[in-house]
This record gives sequence, structure tokens and C-alpha cells, in this order.
Amino acid sequence: MAAAATLAGAERLSAVPAPAAPVSIAKCPSYSEDLTPVLAKMFDQIGGADRLVRNKTVTIKLNLTGSPGLRFQGKALGSTHYTHPKTLMGVVHILDQAGAKRIRLVESAWATSGPLEEYLLDSGWNLRALQSVSSRLEFENTNALGKGKQYSRLKAKNGGFVFPAFDLNHAYEDTDVFMSMAKLKNHATCGVTLSMKNCFGITPASIYGDDAGVDGPNENPAKGRVQVCHEGKRQPAKSAPQEKDAKSSRDPGYRMPRIVADLAAARPIDIAFIDGIETVTGGEGPWIRGISFVTPGVMLLGTNAVNTDTVATAVMGYDPRAGRGTAPFVNCDNTLKLAESLGVGTADLNRIEVVGTPVKDAVFKFKGAA
Repeated sequence: MAAAATLAGAERLSAVPAPAAPVSIAKCPSYSEDLTPVLAKMFDQIGGADRLVRNKTVTIKLNLTGSPGLRFQGKALGSTHYTHPKTLMGVVHILDQAGAKRIRLVESAWATSGPLEEYLLDSGWNLRALQSVSSRLEFENTNALGKGKQYSRLKAKNGGFVFPAFDLNHAYEDTDVFMSMAKLKNHATCGVTLSMKNCFGITPASIYGDDAGVDGPNENPAKGRVQVCHEGKRQPAKSAPQEKDAKSSRDPGYRMPRIVADLAAARPIDIAFIDGIETVTGGEGPWIRGISFVTPGVMLLGTNAVNTDTVATAVMGYDPRAGRGTAPFVNCDNTLKLAESLGVGTADLNRIEVVGTPVKDAVFKFKGAA
């Protein structure tokens, strides 16, 4: 009842309908294809890369969730649950040719504050090949302070649900365009992990981690964010904004969808990309029992994260407006509707223009889809 009341109250915050923007879908059977022309066409269908990035700094949040030592069935990380190097190289090439003045690759690398380049090497990436695509590339591990002098405080639109604001690495403020590169996957806690859930990883473990400092950041974090975010067993470092209500539900299925929505309202995603060429279903990574390798053969691109994730959820065979108890939101509240209620974007499929491949021709049913 409390959760329903909170959501109903948030729905009243937006006096106008949440925004809608076109979402492009493209069929692509494998990574052996030349992805660049496919991606270029997708950018054209949502308004053009030139319009989005010329003379601008673009920050790209990768999806490198979990230790690079954890692999599923011995497959390459990019084929299952990581950003694939080929999709990134294609995107970087397009942004470079469109005139981006700087392209910064970021991720809060698991259990380390070391250089992101080292983490990519540990993950099997060919850094020389990646750097050859653009001379404008930069790298930053945002799990701690990194190359910045201080953290940036970003406030959630309409006040948020759990956190009113977040202290983040400077890279998330020091940018003109913010892009999320996600995989098309389920998530054990949030039902789906797409462009918005990918950005849960922008929270620095130095402040929101299980071994974060009590009064201030721990600049050498070595743990995840289970106690602070998933379970609410402790608060972030006192230097950062604390929870709005320390007596609210500690259920991860209540907390995590709301924290993801809060982050989407605090650091809006300007370009949302979702790779479903190859991926996994049933969970977000090899640590989840029962996952399976699948090949949906699709990619999605949009300029509004809620819109793009809504279309992606439909492509996975689910109802994007499903309530708690219905797949994929079996044990959690619906992040899409929560973000919609904060005014981030509409989760109404009927209001979203889909360009390229129609949803009905792109559907690949994930685990639990009717």
C-alpha cells in the first residue's frame, strides 16, 4: 500500500505527459556483419548523429557489469553480458565522423578504482584497435573520484523517490551528451536491465559501496553496492545526500527500481543504445543461476531512455506497463512507469514512434514472456 501511494503521488508530480521521442530498431544477425552502416542509418532515423554531437563532449557509459573473470559457458564477455567491442567501435566511428570534439568512455569498474584501460585489457579488449577509431577518445573509471578534483552533485527531477540527489564522478556533469550503451537482458532484481538500469553503475562505490567511508568517500573501493542500494542496510557516505526516508521499505524489489528511476531523473540519458545481437536471458550475468545464451539479432537506439527501454521491453515479449507480479517484473516494481511518473519519458508504447523494423517483426521472447 505504501509503495502504491508513493507511485500515485509521483504520478501527480508531472502536470504534462512525459516526453516521447522516436526509437529505431534494426535487425542484425551477428557481430560478423559490418555494423557501422547499420548504426549510421539508425542515428539518421532518430535525427542524425551530426545534430546530436557536433562540437560536443560525448560521455559513453559502457556496460561492463561484474568481474571480467566471470564468463558464461566460456563465451566472450561481449557476447553475453558486456558491451561488445564491435558495437562500441561502430558508435565511436560515427560520433567521430559527426564531429564530436571529445568522446569519453566511462564505467564504474567492478571492485577497483584503477585505470579503466587496465580493466578493458583484463576484459579481453584490443585497446589499440579501439583507439585507432578516433583520436578524441578518453577513458575514466568512475568508481571513485578519478581524474576530477571533486564529485558532482546532480539532483533528481521532481525530488526522486529514494535519493533526492547523487554525488557522482565529474564525468557525468562535465559533458554535453550522455550516452548509455546497454545489453538487452533480464535482471534478477529489476526484471530488465536496459539503458536506464545500465546507469545504476554511474554511482561510485567510493560513496555508495559496501565499503564506502562513513563520513566521506573511500577512494579505494573493493566491493559492490548491495548494502547501501539493494538492501538499505547502511547509508552512503555522509558527505553525499542521504535517503529521503530511512524508514521506507528495505525490499530490493521496491528500492532498486526507484533508485534507477531517480538516477534517470538526475542524470538524463541523451542517447540510449541497446545491443540485443547476442545476449543472455534469465538474468544479468553468469552469477545468476538459470541464465541462457540467446541471439535475438536486434539493436535499438533512441534519444529518450524511458522510450527506448519501453520499446526494448516489448521486443523482449513483455508488456512494458506490466505491474509487479507479472513478468518481467515478478518480484519488483516497474522501473519504466516509475521513471515516467518522474517526468523522464513515456512508457506508453502507443505514444512512441518506432522507426526501422516494427516491434512485431523484432520480437524475441525472453524468459517468462507470454
